[in-house]
Amino acid sequence: MSTDLAPTIDLDALRDRVDTVLAEFLRHPPAGIPSQRDRTGELTHALTDFVLAPGKRIRPLLCILGWHAAGGGDGEESLWQMAASLEVFHAFALIHDDIIDNSPTRRGRPSAHRAFAARHRAGPDADAFGVHAAILLGDLALVCSDALMNAAGLSTRQRQTVLPLLDAMRGEVLLGQHLDLLATGRPTGDVDEAMSIARLKTAKYTIERPLHLGVTLVGAHRDLLALCSAYALPLGEAFQLRDDLLGVFGDPSLTGKPVLDDLRSGKATVLMALATRRATPEQRRTLETLVGRADLGEEDAARVRRILQHTGARDAVESLITERYGRALAALDSDLLAPPIAAALRQIAARAAIRTA
Repeated sequence: MSTDLAPTIDLDALRDRVDTVLAEFLRHPPAGIPSQRDRTGELTHALTDFVLAPGKRIRPLLCILGWHAAGGGDGEESLWQMAASLEVFHAFALIHDDIIDNSPTRRGRPSAHRAFAARHRAGPDADAFGVHAAILLGDLALVCSDALMNAAGLSTRQRQTVLPLLDAMRGEVLLGQHLDLLATGRPTGDVDEAMSIARLKTAKYTIERPLHLGVTLVGAHRDLLALCSAYALPLGEAFQLRDDLLGVFGDPSLTGKPVLDDLRSGKATVLMALATRRATPEQRRTLETLVGRADLGEEDAARVRRILQHTGARDAVESLITERYGRALAALDSDLLAPPIAAALRQIAARAAIRTA
């Protein structure tokens, strides 16, 4: 474990430093990456705005904490480059995810494809242009994520151990997205399938792999990696379960996302699976009729919400969050973690599981 840590770790200060690295890279990209002065400047400007918009930065923070937990030491510049690359990869995932879900907003602003369409409304088929431009924007984010990693100055040992983990993280989130597509449309009572999607799309991608990457950047620590997983997987599930609740019951002014999207798409969530499994025949018919309708209105959405509450599904998800949050915190009671690291991970756990946005 690191021996030169301050008594407490300022997560906001770490996040600000990540933002500084991101801003410097995006505003002054290396040769070969489109800049805001090129003909493709609209794309680069849009990516800069998207990435630097206020966000949780949970993946970079966890990567940094994993590095500290493993002892830190030499290679700090590599750490910040890798941590920043995770945020740019996340931009790629979000931009394409919004296209798949046809989401109108992201973080309280128009989603990328909607913003491009609005800027080019005078042209032919502006909506199609918006989607196509946003696909390219996501591709540019992926390229920039790789460029940040390539500039991190990884040693041969680091490349051999870190890059396979990075590839695994990317593959897992894409597999989770594909499984999500396959399951989306009509409500089912398959809780296990919904939870499997949550593990791939969120628990491993958002919590476990960033921690593992930070640890592995320092060196192989089998026991520490196992501890990270014991913390990360239940917390990641709690994070996704909270997202599921906010996607239906949240306040759009806080979440930055409409509360009809998940219901209109028929998103396969643990919340909906539990409600379907517990519903009376009449309630199940209502869910099957309304959930997945692209034209679902607020009045019918309120009917669905009442079923989610009356079946006890909402309360059951809250209980699952509480249980997994507790398991994550319990994993931190270990001599493997310096007290400042454990305290910072507890802060992140609270931010992930107990939130309104």
